[in-house]
Amino acid sequence: MQGIKNLTQGPINRQLFNLAMPIMATSFIQMAYSLTDMAWVGRLGSEAVAAIGSVGILTWMSGSISLLNKVGSEVSVGQSIGAQNQEDARHFASHNITIALIISICWGGLLFIFADPIIRIYELDEHITINAIKYLKIISTGLPFVFLSAAFTGIYNAAGRSKIPFYISGTGLILNIVLDPLFIFGFGLGTNGAAYATWISEATVFLIFIYQLRYHDALLGGFPFFTQLKKKYTRRILKLGLPVATLNTLFAFVNMFLCRTASEQGGHIGLMTFTTGGQIEAITWNTSQGFSTALSAFIAQNYAAGRIERVIKAWYTTLWMTGIFGTFCTLLFIFCGNEVFSIFVPERAAYEAGGVFLRIDGYSQLFMMLEITMQGVFYGIGRTVPPAIISIVCNYMRIPLAILFVRMDMGVEGIWWAVSVTTVAKGLILLGWFIIIKKRCLSLPSVMQNQISPSKT
Repeated sequence: MQGIKNLTQGPINRQLFNLAMPIMATSFIQMAYSLTDMAWVGRLGSEAVAAIGSVGILTWMSGSISLLNKVGSEVSVGQSIGAQNQEDARHFASHNITIALIISICWGGLLFIFADPIIRIYELDEHITINAIKYLKIISTGLPFVFLSAAFTGIYNAAGRSKIPFYISGTGLILNIVLDPLFIFGFGLGTNGAAYATWISEATVFLIFIYQLRYHDALLGGFPFFTQLKKKYTRRILKLGLPVATLNTLFAFVNMFLCRTASEQGGHIGLMTFTTGGQIEAITWNTSQGFSTALSAFIAQNYAAGRIERVIKAWYTTLWMTGIFGTFCTLLFIFCGNEVFSIFVPERAAYEAGGVFLRIDGYSQLFMMLEITMQGVFYGIGRTVPPAIISIVCNYMRIPLAILFVRMDMGVEGIWWAVSVTTVAKGLILLGWFIIIKKRCLSLPSVMQNQISPSKT
């Protein structure tokens, strides 16, 4: 097969590390888009940060929906590669890209049309609301670039070539870093300037992906970007990606409710603390997501090839790696929360409130990494439903817990504790679930059945 790396042979630790590092770096780059905007806009004041933060939940929701085709690509293309079926790999790649385009146009159109009523949910001051609406309308028109780039990234990850998305996304980040201060302060566009800089950077990333696949790589021997959808491939992609996209999208809805509650309890400082704190927490999330995605791609190939001993060893290795970093993030947030938050919002009242958030949230960081690592295991073997069930249930438990804690006179801190407690629960439950079903789901007959192509079923 052309343009791919065989992950079913060779040293496991080295392959996982080499695959995970670029994926993790790519995740950090994607996170850095928001953090760069937040850092520059933070110089305009906490109200400007609150405006962008209110849209941040919606951009997060958009990224969650794009996971349908990112994860769909990683698993469907990866398992086809492991089963030595290049024809299916090519079809899955084309179908994922086509579906990503359709969804992105529909979703972006909805956000653009209904920007006003969506933003007014937060009940912010009128001038903050107007800025947020303008920001959302600009960002929504760039969503096709985001969705298609996510699908391209998933295809490269499945092929074991995670360095390519890293280099391309890195180029976009550098461009965003350069354009942010120019548009925000140089052209005097304020928060709109941050939106324009992000839009241009996302479009650039998309165009580089197109150039790379069309004129540089022979990935899977070349494949059409768009195709007429066939039921057997579309159904498989939706079966793999829809649970992941659903759980992350519903998670965003939960956070919209929590953002409104934070705004009611703490004003724009409360909203800013939750949204900016979530961006900072992404340090842990993106690190674990990098290892999880690498683990998923690695397991997808080895599981389809029947190399179960490599699946188990990769799981243990990844748990060890993420455990070390999770412990580091826990200590950083608990003991240095104010200092970390002040990097992004130097306003005293803001970083003191943010420090409280990071301290409470810090207790759950190790368990967050455990949850996301276990998601990679489930995704790799094609079982995306269990993580979705656990995440949806625990995430929605945050709403009654937050209400309960607020009524117990814990104020806005009650919301932070609701988030922390449910994160711990997700990690422990998902680990327990996999331990219970491990012997059955990794048995040889089920592995052999998984290798059957959609075209043969």
